[in-house]
Amino acid sequence: MNPGRKTRFSGLAVYSVLYLVFIYVPVLLLPLFSFNDSYYVSFPLREFTTRWYAEMAGNSALLDALSNSARVAGSASVISTILGTLAARAFTRYRLPGSRPLMVVLILPLVVPGIILGIALLVLLNSVGVTLSLVTITAGHVLIATPFATLIMISRLEGFDANLEEASRDLGETGWMTFWRVTFPLVLPGIVASLLLTFTESFDEFILAFFLGGNETTLPLFIWSQLRFPTRLPMVLALGACILMASFVIVAFAEWVRRQGAAPTRPSREV
Repeated sequence: MNPGRKTRFSGLAVYSVLYLVFIYVPVLLLPLFSFNDSYYVSFPLREFTTRWYAEMAGNSALLDALSNSARVAGSASVISTILGTLAARAFTRYRLPGSRPLMVVLILPLVVPGIILGIALLVLLNSVGVTLSLVTITAGHVLIATPFATLIMISRLEGFDANLEEASRDLGETGWMTFWRVTFPLVLPGIVASLLLTFTESFDEFILAFFLGGNETTLPLFIWSQLRFPTRLPMVLALGACILMASFVIVAFAEWVRRQGAAPTRPSREV
């Protein structure tokens, strides 16, 4: 083996480990301190307790914010996945004039700073007299979630065999029934992955919810408001631990579903 190549590989491995430690160790401290019987985040830990989780479960304002976030994220994920699927089908099935500029415009919300996007949407909605509510938050989340859904569905549809649709049409099926009986089952793993990832993206989003929520409070806004009170910090840590575990499970499951759908099928060998 080339010694220089081995050295470069070892250096990259060390860098990767240090990067993961820097990113995830502070996050993993959330569950640890959420079981600490103290208002202060410090070592050494005092006693093991679960009362912060009980306090979290009995907080009506938190439950209302959780319900709002779930409704917004559910609506935004469904709408953005539908729009992303339609856009991905157009990009992969048809020769659109100016498809590259259109793709750049589509993914532009991903690179625009969130605070700029939030202020721009707030000015626009106020100028047309729209009342800020959960609906406006949902609209903003659809704007930033649709590019994610489109990219996921493009990666799925690019490996789709269009001959299957042509065969279905040749056998007498309409375009609508061809989609439901042929296309939809084959792209379903990508749709599920898109729903899960866009749900997570919307559920955790703070900046647009801050500008577009009006008097409505989502869960990230509730967490931000509680940080001003030191005695409520342990409850926030418990809530953060629950969100961390739920987000990990959702993202891992979405990636597993995406890989299952993207895995090539091998023809069986006849004996």
